[in-house]
Amino acid sequence: MYHKTEIMKSIYQQVLGADFDKLHPQIQKRFGFDSDDKIASIGKGVMQKIWYGKIYTLPFLYIGTWRNIMFPQKGKDIPFTIENYAYKDKFGRETVTWVRKYQFPKRVRRFDATMIYSEQRNRIVDYLGTHQHLAVDIEMTVAENGGIKLRSGEQRFYEGFLDFKFPMLFSGEANVCEWYDDKEQKFKISVVVSNKTWGKLFGYEGTFETEYITVNSIADIPKDVMPVREEIRE
Repeated sequence: MYHKTEIMKSIYQQVLGADFDKLHPQIQKRFGFDSDDKIASIGKGVMQKIWYGKIYTLPFLYIGTWRNIMFPQKGKDIPFTIENYAYKDKFGRETVTWVRKYQFPKRVRRFDATMIYSEQRNRIVDYLGTHQHLAVDIEMTVAENGGIKLRSGEQRFYEGFLDFKFPMLFSGEANVCEWYDDKEQKFKISVVVSNKTWGKLFGYEGTFETEYITVNSIADIPKDVMPVREEIRE
């Protein structure tokens, strides 16, 4: 079992409580650090499959490219990285980056997000994209294999005076599972984004290994993984 000092808990320990100890030790390590630990998790691996839905789903995906959310591209055996840095944002909230970069043959695609634990909502809130315009409630549970499962819920759009629930007709529900394969000694991830009206929009399946690096301060975090703006509304 992975242990860390009890001075501060990661945002995922806060939301899972005692269930956090049911996670596989490697998953506990990956989801168990915070900014006080001065480390980051850098994953490198291969997406065995990246796909998107029927042709009418493409407008959703093209819109997502404006802010590094989703993208209209598919492929097999695509190299990728995932960068998880923990830091306190300008509002003092413990924050974790989720920046995924997919190396397609002709270009790099990105899927950017930052997560916080919202005390007012008693759950993880996932800010999607480079500008934190879209705040998404996340339901987090432990999978039977010791992995971690995430399911997206209500979505809210914030920009200036704009503040409204984003209509799910024009968005999707994400179901994510990340687990550790003891036999292969690698992390595995599966993502499916679907819409109740339009069906499956986007998804991927991949395998990766993780390196933990030292991060002495927020100045050590690469600028390109930090959000362009930070949103106080949750």
